Amino acid sequence: MNEFSKIINWDNVFAQAETFQNNTPFKYGFIENVFYEDFYEKLYNTYPSLDTFEKGNTYSKSQLIKYWGKNNKSVIPSEGNDNNYSEEWNLLKKYLESDDFLKNMSKFSGILFNKLKFFSLIAHRKGGFQSPHNHNMGDSVAVAMFYFSKGWKEGEAGGTYVSSDMDESTILFEPYNLDNSMIIFQDGPVSWHGCRYVTKDAERRSLQIYLDRVEDGKFVGGGATEDDYGIEKTEKINI
Repeated sequence: MNEFSKIINWDNVFAQAETFQNNTPFKYGFIENVFYEDFYEKLYNTYPSLDTFEKGNTYSKSQLIKYWGKNNKSVIPSEGNDNNYSEEWNLLKKYLESDDFLKNMSKFSGILFNKLKFFSLIAHRKGGFQSPHNHNMGDSVAVAMFYFSKGWKEGEAGGTYVSSDMDESTILFEPYNLDNSMIIFQDGPVSWHGCRYVTKDAERRSLQIYLDRVEDGKFVGGGATEDDYGIEKTEKINI
């Protein structure tokens, strides 16, 4: 047994592969019990206090964000451990960068990945929201949100929805089980998503990552920083 063997429950992930790959107008999927329970509870119990997060507010969103390491707005999270996170969170970040994780996500999605591109904790309190938007970095990119919030009920806002247009009336899917779950979608010009206004007096806790592919020393998809992600495609960057 290696150090990564009891992190992601790949049986549950692969069970949703066909649905993900066949959904339209862009690929998206939702996976419950994505982590093995013991590991998930350790992540849940050591999720950093929201008081240590930064405000990530603009005209189109109200959220809290916590970066990894020192390069806060870098496309690529800082290498190595971050002592602001627990042992389990450091192990998770290490695994999400590994060949095993990237190969399995490529198998699940039908999209070739070889690089973790973005790793940040994103949270909402009551009053949080994010307007419908797309990143449009390219179809080599997938965006995933892992959830760490117990007690969410059917119909309550807080999960990242996907929609067919820039309007909440066109929502295709919105998750309500935010306890050990993940929503993932392929990026592109019609990959609309957002978060409805949170009225629940609770913490919506999540981890957001991007997966992409590097060819000839450059990301195939555009870059992204906190200043520009979710607004428009950016230039490819050297790494």
